[in-house]
Amino acid sequence: MPRGEEMVDVAGQAVVLHHGDPGAEYHVVRHGALLVDRSHRGRAIFSGDKARETLTGLVTNDVLSLEAGQGQYAAALTPKGKIIADVRIAALATDRLLVDVPVRAAEGWWAMLRKFVNPRLTRWSDVTATYRHLTVAGPEARQVITQVTGVAAEALDAMLPYAVRVATLGGAEAFLSRSPELGTEAWDLWIASDAAEMARAKILQSGAWPGGLIAWEIVRVEHGRPEWGLDIDDATIPQEANLDDWHALSYTKGCYTGQETVARVHFRGHVNRHLRGLRFDFSEPLPRGAQLFDGEGKPLGDVRSTVVSPRLGPIALGMVRREVNIGTVLVGRAAGGLECPVLVHALPFAAH
Repeated sequence: MPRGEEMVDVAGQAVVLHHGDPGAEYHVVRHGALLVDRSHRGRAIFSGDKARETLTGLVTNDVLSLEAGQGQYAAALTPKGKIIADVRIAALATDRLLVDVPVRAAEGWWAMLRKFVNPRLTRWSDVTATYRHLTVAGPEARQVITQVTGVAAEALDAMLPYAVRVATLGGAEAFLSRSPELGTEAWDLWIASDAAEMARAKILQSGAWPGGLIAWEIVRVEHGRPEWGLDIDDATIPQEANLDDWHALSYTKGCYTGQETVARVHFRGHVNRHLRGLRFDFSEPLPRGAQLFDGEGKPLGDVRSTVVSPRLGPIALGMVRREVNIGTVLVGRAAGGLECPVLVHALPFAAH
């Protein structure tokens, strides 16, 4: 059983790194059911007849197309088409939407809402403190969710990615959503903060194992999912971050902030760099910020999120020039003279 948790500060939020054995937690997310508290992320609820219309004018996806129970992935952009935040949107009802945002992007997201959302037309509230976010991930996650919520496995199987439904857990209402973030079975529960510890206990009693950020990050990098503030930021164009592959961009919806750049890239051009996988011929990955060069010393990219995968060894996500083909070996150089060969790899990494 877990021996004790270790904490870390992420953008001012306390986050569990692990519960004593990150390697065991990784094994569980690959073979069992891992419970990870992701409450450090930001949450907002939009309500009113204009809620979907308001949101669709702020993000890259077609929020107006969402019916109650559906959800989607999207990004909010600057006028020049750079990513302020990547967000998950869940339609709790046609006039009520929950938006989930990465912790490092939350400040920019809140600022955008205060600037552009007219509260007389669309009400929104920051519910980060009033709701917690628990995720159960792994091949046995569905069994655990069925046991704690009573939602039949067949009903869960019918839910599309990002879909949401109301569930009851120990008498408390929760919003249950299917998450494709890790490339494995994963279910998000947004539940009132005063019921979260009860929910956590029931999930653990039903066979899940407590996990932390280290195991989550390893699987995230293996699956090629970018994290705002680590792999992408407000200098990144959505197509550079492979957001097309994540179905976060609509090219048929109405206008939104930053649309001109996104449309121009899609219809008439290309981006000059892409998020790629990196594998290191070294015992450890080079640190985030290490630079990538060809054999003649030409700079071709940089290292972003880095992890040591129990399956794959040291790997990372990196932003790499578009002319660099998958399978190319570059030279990675970090501060202090550290240098090693780096293989450019397709995303996601090898199948689970």
